[in-house]
Amino acid sequence: MAVRIDRADVSDLHQVLADHARYWGERDLRALHLTALVKEFGSTCLVARAEDGIRGYLFGFVTPDRTGYVHLIATRDDTRGTGVGRTLYDAFTATARSQGAVRLKAITSVTNEGSIAFHRGLGFDHRVVEDYDGTGRPRVVFTRDLN
Repeated sequence: MAVRIDRADVSDLHQVLADHARYWGERDLRALHLTALVKEFGSTCLVARAEDGIRGYLFGFVTPDRTGYVHLIATRDDTRGTGVGRTLYDAFTATARSQGAVRLKAITSVTNEGSIAFHRGLGFDHRVVEDYDGTGRPRVVFTRDLN
């Protein structure tokens, strides 16, 4: 079944929130799914759409210092390992470059082994930053130059 990458809209956001467990399992990350991101950074908020619905999504934006920041990326539980995440990243990278981005950045928790492996497989450098998300809340910070 073919997948196409589209700009996300608010109805897509509502759909992925309704199916939240299919993307995130037991982790409740609904509070990170901000309507303002989709409304204000629509060109860099993407969904991978197929006949059977949204298979994955990436919400990001380009910062003033020309960093393409990926706020959220998720694939539906029945599509992991099929290349949907990589396809979303490729589309985001192209859009971010067209908006002047010279690097990419993403973060995850230090216990998220799947995200760490995925980003390493995409060629990201990574490091643990202590207190990144507040005292006692380290995060893995991924970066990749686009030059």
